[in-house]
Amino acid sequence: MGTERINDTRRNFLRKSAMLAGTLLATSVTKPFTAVIFAANQPDKTKPWYGIGIDIEKCIGCGNCAKACKLENDVPKEPFYFRSWVEQYAIKNDGTVKVESPNGGIDGFTQTVAAEDIFKTFFVPKMCNHCAKSPCTQVCPVGATYESPEGIALVDDKYCIGCRYCIQACPYGCRYLHPVKNTVDKCTLCYHRIKKGLSPACVEVCPTGARIYGDLNDKEGLLNKFLKEHHCHVLKPNLNTGSKLFYNGLSAEVR
Repeated sequence: MGTERINDTRRNFLRKSAMLAGTLLATSVTKPFTAVIFAANQPDKTKPWYGIGIDIEKCIGCGNCAKACKLENDVPKEPFYFRSWVEQYAIKNDGTVKVESPNGGIDGFTQTVAAEDIFKTFFVPKMCNHCAKSPCTQVCPVGATYESPEGIALVDDKYCIGCRYCIQACPYGCRYLHPVKNTVDKCTLCYHRIKKGLSPACVEVCPTGARIYGDLNDKEGLLNKFLKEHHCHVLKPNLNTGSKLFYNGLSAEVR
C-alpha cells in the first residue's frame, strides 16, 4: 500500500465491508478462496528493505533499549505503554515457565524464582516485527496503518480513528492506544532517524550489541551477516506474517 491513504467515511466502510463479505461468502460456496493478501508489493531489490536482528545470547536485560525508546519517541511514561520492552524468562526444573516484565524492563529485573528451581533463564527484547504481510495493515478500515516503501509498518495518527482493529490483529502484542491522542501507537523502527542515516535509538544504546539493524537487500550488510552466522528464528512462524524481526538463541518457550 506504500504511503497511499484511504479517505473514507465510516458509513461507506461498513457498506463496502458488507458487500465484500457477501462476495467472499458467495465465492466460498462455488470455489475455495485462495487469495494471499500482502501488506505491500514485493520489495524492490535495488532499494532498502529494513529489518532487525536480536541476539538473545547477548541481551543482559539492562532495559536501556526500552528506556531510550520512550525518550526518543515521547511514549507515555506510565508502565502500560511501550513500543519496545524486555521480558525475563525463567524455565523451571518442572518445565513450567515464568515470564516477567516489570515496567518493560526499564528499571531492571529481580529474579523471583529460587535459584535451585531454575533450569535456565534469559531475557527477550520485544518490539514490532514489521511484517511483510502484516495483519494490522490488512484490517485497518481507513488506511491509517500502512507500510513505508522501506518495509516499515507505520501509523498515521491524522487518519487513525482509534477503532483498535489493528491492536486486536497484531499477534505479537506490539500496539497500544495512546491515552491522550486516542490513536494507535507502535514501534516505527525510529523511522525519523533512519531517514537521516541514523540507527534506531534502541540499537544505538545497547551496550552489548545485541541488536542489529540493517537493509535485508544489502547482501554484505550487518543484518545479513548476522543471519548468515547464526541460526535465527522469528516469533510464531506458523502465522506466516513475513516477520522481519529475527532472533538468535530463541527458545521454544518464547511466544
